[in-house]
This record gives sequence, structure tokens and C-alpha cells, in this order.
Amino acid sequence: MNINATLLGQMITFSVFIGFTMKYVWPPVTAALAQRQKRIADGLAAAERGKHDLELAQHKAVEQLREAKSQAAKIIEQAHLKAAGMVEEGKERAREEGQHLKLAAKAEIEQEVRQTKDELRKHVARIAMQGAEKILQQQLNPTAHQGLIDKIIDEI
Repeated sequence: MNINATLLGQMITFSVFIGFTMKYVWPPVTAALAQRQKRIADGLAAAERGKHDLELAQHKAVEQLREAKSQAAKIIEQAHLKAAGMVEEGKERAREEGQHLKLAAKAEIEQEVRQTKDELRKHVARIAMQGAEKILQQQLNPTAHQGLIDKIIDEI
């Protein structure tokens, strides 16, 4: 056995093997590697997009929370203003009702004062008539002397 022939045979076999591998085996392997590399790159890009979308969503959530707090504060402020307005309106109504009751009470008191004065005048007129009767020693007829009684009442 000759080393040179063996070496030459191994070189030819190795060249055929490399040629076969380059033509039939290597293209599918490189295609699979390229496809896998593309999928990995797409996955990484999707992860970056997801991370970016998550940051945007977090910023948006924070902004919406800020807006919600602002709106809640405005609603609370409006409620306080409305409550204060209702309290003021209630106070105003109470003042008006108190004024109305005060005027009604004054009118009622004035009417009672007038009635009491009229009753007092009549009573004083009767006392005066009784005193005059006793002085004159005669009976005066109240129905006959009604004009005189009315005149006395008006003077009192």
C-alpha cells in the first residue's frame, strides 16, 4: 500500500464529499440558519416593540390617572360650590320666611292691639256712662244715645 495513492484517494473522496455537501447539504442548512436568524431577529424586534408599547401604555395610564384625578377634583369643587349655593339659597329662603312671619306677627299684634283698644274704649265708655248715670241719678239708654257713645269712644 502506497501512502501517496491512499492520500490521493482520500483527497479525491474528501473533494467529492465537500462538493456533495456544498451542493446538497449546505444550502438547506444555511437556509434553516438564515430562517432561524430571521425569527430570532423578529422576536427581538417584537420584544423591543412590546417594551416600547408597554412604556407608552404606562405613560398613557399615568396621564389618564392624572386627568381622572383632575376631573374628580373639579367635580368635588363643583359639588362644594353647589352645596354652598344651596346653603345660601336655604338661608335666603329662611330669611324671607322669617321676614314674612315677622310681618304677619306684627300685623296680628297690631290687629289685636286695635281690638283691645276698641274693647278698652267701650269698657271705659260704659264705666263713664255708669259714672254719669250715678252723677245724674238717672238711667241713660245706650241704644237711644248711641251717637253720644260713639262720640265718646272716638274721643278716647
